[in-house]
Amino acid sequence: MSTTAELLKGAAELFPDEVVTQAHVRHLELPRGAGTFALITLDNGLDHTKPTTFGPQSLANLSTAIDQVEAEAKDGKIVGVGVTGKPFIFAVGADLKGVELLKRHEDALAIGKGGHDVFKRLAALAVPTFAYYNGAAMGGGVEVGLHCTYRTVSKAIPAFSLPEVFLGLVPGWGGCALLPNLIGADRAVSVIIENSLNQNRQLKGKQVFELGIADAIFEGADFLEQSLGWTASVLTGETQVSRPEVDRGEAWDQAVERGRFIADSKVHGAAPAAYRALDIISAAKNGDLRQGFDAEDQALADLIMGGELRSGIYAFNLVQKRGKRPAGAPDKSLARPVNKVGVVGAGLMASQLALLFLRRLEVPVVLTDIDQERVDKGVAYVHGEIDKLLGKGRINQDKANRLKAAVTGSLDKAAAFGDADFVIEAVFEEMGVKQQVFAEVEAVVPEHAVLATNTSSLSVSEMASKLKHPERVVGFHFFNPVAVLPLLEIVRGERTDDAALATAFGVAKKLKKTAVLVKDAPAFVVNRILTRFLGEIQNVIDEGTPVATAEKAVEPLGLPMSPLVLLELVGPAIGLHVSETLAAAFPDRFTVSENLAAVVKAGKRGFYVYDSGKPELDPEVVALLKQGDVVLTEEQVRTRVLDAVAREIGIMLDEGVVAEAQDIDLCLITGAGWPFHLGGITPYLDREGVSERVNGKRFLAPGVASVPAA
Repeated sequence: MSTTAELLKGAAELFPDEVVTQAHVRHLELPRGAGTFALITLDNGLDHTKPTTFGPQSLANLSTAIDQVEAEAKDGKIVGVGVTGKPFIFAVGADLKGVELLKRHEDALAIGKGGHDVFKRLAALAVPTFAYYNGAAMGGGVEVGLHCTYRTVSKAIPAFSLPEVFLGLVPGWGGCALLPNLIGADRAVSVIIENSLNQNRQLKGKQVFELGIADAIFEGADFLEQSLGWTASVLTGETQVSRPEVDRGEAWDQAVERGRFIADSKVHGAAPAAYRALDIISAAKNGDLRQGFDAEDQALADLIMGGELRSGIYAFNLVQKRGKRPAGAPDKSLARPVNKVGVVGAGLMASQLALLFLRRLEVPVVLTDIDQERVDKGVAYVHGEIDKLLGKGRINQDKANRLKAAVTGSLDKAAAFGDADFVIEAVFEEMGVKQQVFAEVEAVVPEHAVLATNTSSLSVSEMASKLKHPERVVGFHFFNPVAVLPLLEIVRGERTDDAALATAFGVAKKLKKTAVLVKDAPAFVVNRILTRFLGEIQNVIDEGTPVATAEKAVEPLGLPMSPLVLLELVGPAIGLHVSETLAAAFPDRFTVSENLAAVVKAGKRGFYVYDSGKPELDPEVVALLKQGDVVLTEEQVRTRVLDAVAREIGIMLDEGVVAEAQDIDLCLITGAGWPFHLGGITPYLDREGVSERVNGKRFLAPGVASVPAA
C-alpha cells in the first residue's frame, strides 16, 4: 500500500459524510489520427447543481484512475490524458464539511499531503495531460488543472477562483506554488489575494484565458468536442503552445509587496491566511515546486487548526445554508402571489427599490411621491439604470424595453395602488409621516395587499397600530447599496400575520436576498449592533481619546473599514438618527454624541477629507470636536468596545430579537460586510474570551466556528 493510499485511508475515517466523487476513465480516438486518449471525468453522481468536491475517498478514486492511465501511458497505449467535470461543474475544491471536523494537526497535514500526492501524479505521467475547465472551478478544482501540462476553458464558465484566503486557508494543493510560476507573481497575487479579499470575486472564462491560466478558450455548447480537437492538434504538433516568460526579478518582489499592501488594507494583520499565502508565493520565485508544496502542506495544516478557518467555514455555511432556509419563516404555502408592486417615495432609496423589484420580479412597479418632479426623477433613475445594463450587454434591447414599460409613476395613490399586491414605503424616517402614508395606502389597496416598511429603526408595530388591518404590515429593511448588500431584515410586528410574513419571505427569495426574521425591536439587528459599536468609539473620542487611537484600536478585528469611515458610508445624519432612537429606548446603554450632532449640524459628510489621496481628519471637523481629558490606550478602547458589543448581543438574544447567535452573524456578514474570517462577530468574541467575561458563557457551543475538543 502506497504512502498516499495510507494517508487517504486514514483521513477518510474522519470524513463520515463525504459526498464521494468518482473518477471515470474512458478512451477516445482523437481526430487527425492523433491516437488513443484517456479522459477522466469527475462526477459525484448528483444533479448539476450539486458541486463536485475532493474529500479523502474522492482523492483516492482519482488516484485509482491515475493508476490505470499511468500503466497505459507506460505501455504506449495512450497518447495523452485529460481531466474534465460533469456538465456545468468541473470541481470546487476540498470537502469543507470534513475539514471543519478535524481535531489534530497531523490529520490536517495528511489532507494537504494526500491532495498533493494525487495531483502531482498528473504532472509525472509519461504523456501530456490536459485539464478541460468545462464549468465552475474553485480551489482544488482549479489546482488539479494547474498540475496538468495544458488547460482549456469554456467561455460559459460562471465562476473560477482560488477562494481559500477568503475562507482562512491558502491554496494548498499547488495553487500558491504553481500559479505564479505559470502566469507570473503579479497576476497570481490578483487571483489568490486580491480577488479573495474582495468578497471572493470570481473570474469568468474569458478572464481565465486572458490571464494565461488556460491555453485555449472555446464556446460552452461544444466545449469538450472543441477541446479534444485542439488537444489532437497539440499532440500532432500542428498547434504550438507558447507562454510568456515569467519575470523572476524585481517584478516578483513588487507583486508580493502589493499583495501585502492589499492584505494590510483588508485585514490589518488580523488574519494570517493572506500572509502565509504571500510567503509561499515569495519563496516560489526560485521555481522550486517541491519546496513550495511542502510549505503549502504546513500552512494548510496550521490554518486548518486555527480559529480563522473554522470561522470562515461557519460563515460560509451561514450564507449558503441558513441564509437560504431562514429560521422561523412561516410555511411558504401561505405566501400570496405578487403581480404588481407599489413604492411610496421616489427618492434614491425608493428608486433603488423600484429597480430591484422590477429586475427580479419582472412585474409592473409604480412609484408615487408628493409632486410630479420627484416622480419623474424616480422613474428616470430606473430607466437610466436599465440603459446601463443594456450598454453593458447584461440585458438585450427587447428586455430593456419591457422593463422600462413596466415602471411608471403617479401622484394618485388610488390609481397607482388599487391593484397592487405588495406596497413598500421608503419615505422620511419619522413615525408620524410613515403612519400617515400607511393610512393613505390602506385606504386604496386590495384587502390581500401586504404593506411593507423599509424603516431602519422605527417600531413596525407602532407604525401599524392605527390601521384597520395591522396584521398585513411587515418590516422589510434593506441595506444600502440595495443592489450589493444581500441582507433583508424581515420584521414581524406584534400583529403581523403568517400570510403577510410568508409573502414577504417569498418576495425576498425572488429578490435573491438573504432574509432573516427579526423581532420588532429598536433598530432591529445590524443597526443596533453597529450603533453600539460606533457609539463606544464616539464615546471614547468625546471623553478625550485621540481619533487615531480609537480608530486603530479595533484594527485587530480585520474589519473592511475603520469605524469612522463606516460612519461616513452610513451617513452621519442616519447614524445620529439611529443613535437617538436607541438612546430613547435604552438610555442606560446608548448615548447621543454631541460631537456627532455638531458634525451633522455643520452638514459634514464625515470626519475625513481625501484631498491628499488618503483619509485625513477634516480640520473643520477637528475644530468642532469638544473632548474631555480621559485618554485611553488602544487596548483599553478595544476592551471597552468589544465588551459593549458582547453585552448588547447577549441582551438581544435574551430578548429574542433573533432565534440564535447564528442569525446575528449572518446579519453582520451579509448586511454590514463583516469579514468571513471573523465568522461575523460571535466566534471572535468567543475566541477572545469576551463572551464569557461579559455574559458568563459563550455564544456558540465548543466546536461551532472553533476546533472541536480532541
